[in-house]
Amino acid sequence: MIFASAFYAMVDPLAGHDPVALAEVFLARGARLLQLRLKQVEGGEFLAIATRIAELSRRANALFIVNDRLDIALLSGAGGVHLGQTDLPLAAARRLAPPDFVIGISTHDVAQARAAEAGGADYIGFGPIYPGGAKRTVAGQGLERLREVRAAVALPIVAIGGIVEATLPAVLAAGANAGAIISDVVNSPDLEAKVARLVSIR
Repeated sequence: MIFASAFYAMVDPLAGHDPVALAEVFLARGARLLQLRLKQVEGGEFLAIATRIAELSRRANALFIVNDRLDIALLSGAGGVHLGQTDLPLAAARRLAPPDFVIGISTHDVAQARAAEAGGADYIGFGPIYPGGAKRTVAGQGLERLREVRAAVALPIVAIGGIVEATLPAVLAAGANAGAIISDVVNSPDLEAKVARLVSIR
């Protein structure tokens, strides 16, 4: 699996953005890998939003992934799902999903990363890398832990947690294939310019 760019766009209404409008900006400025993260939205509304973003993503030839909810991902026509350690187990998701469906797994240490690889994940998320971010993490794992995970698995790695535009190159140099960024993007005074710069980072 090869990511189109090093920017893993997170469609998250953290700063009050409409999710569909946010996805439109991401796609218009070149993002080709999007994850919809809606933590406080009921199922029906979640599905409606996901279905609309799935349509936009197909037109842009972008991979659209839904966070946590395999049912929403499948019903909306998304290309994949991202599951946490306490979500639906990877093996169960594989049984329900079509063969070409992308499944990412959140991991926080080498053991979890190896388990995700052995279980057939397409990529792993790893973090939190730095303190702060959308979850206001007190302490991050750091780049050395990221290097350890990179040495342990061959899967693509999406680093997450406290990453900003200025630190993305260091995260990539430490072994991540892409960086998921929320706060630094959605709080930017010039969202379009921010996304365009992130998409250009290799």
